Amino acid sequence: MIRCIAVDDETPALDILEDNISRVPFLQLVRKCKNAYQAMEALQQEHIDLLFLDIEMPGVSGLRLLKELAEKPMVIFITAYRKYAADGYDLDVLDYLVKPVSFERFQRAANKALEYHELRQKEKASPFPGYIFVQSEYKLTKVFVHEILYIEGLGNYIKLYLTGTSRPILSKLSMKAIGEKLPAGKYSRVHKSFIVMMDKISSVHNDSIMIGETEIPLSRFYRDEFFKLIHNA
Repeated sequence: MIRCIAVDDETPALDILEDNISRVPFLQLVRKCKNAYQAMEALQQEHIDLLFLDIEMPGVSGLRLLKELAEKPMVIFITAYRKYAADGYDLDVLDYLVKPVSFERFQRAANKALEYHELRQKEKASPFPGYIFVQSEYKLTKVFVHEILYIEGLGNYIKLYLTGTSRPILSKLSMKAIGEKLPAGKYSRVHKSFIVMMDKISSVHNDSIMIGETEIPLSRFYRDEFFKLIHNA
């Protein structure tokens, strides 16, 4: 079962979403939200696999909400505007639906979510091989996880800093995408732009982390999850 929330500031649109979700046997609607603040609260309180998200809403837009999320669930945009399609691509959303949405089109998007969800479950169940492949300089580069010190996000790109070399690997991946490649519990997102490998941390200060001689900022947004990992280590 895929646990989802629906976010739209218009009640009729929320009702249509609820009806469509109820007709898909593998979807479970956990909560309906009329703005980004309610959605953020739901994401903090519940385990959510999939977010059906409107874009243009009063206050905080769907785009801004998605950019601010530390750990993103699967996302399907449902909007009246086609102009945000490129933003959806940049944010790694699963699908982009333009209102009015037929049930057949909605079901295709839901099936895509199911395929992705099942693939992620299989990956979690498989033993981690100890390395990942990333696209860099027009080729796939093999990176051993034990050599990663930390990762820096630069918009649509990341830099992987490794032991034994001063030259990072540049790859066109989002922070979310690289996080999904790494073994759970071995790394922590500590800032919008930084992931650190837990076994490479030298010391932790109030608002920063030292990896060797390099100081990495620790933001308040990620602090609690980071210290949970520290205490469970």
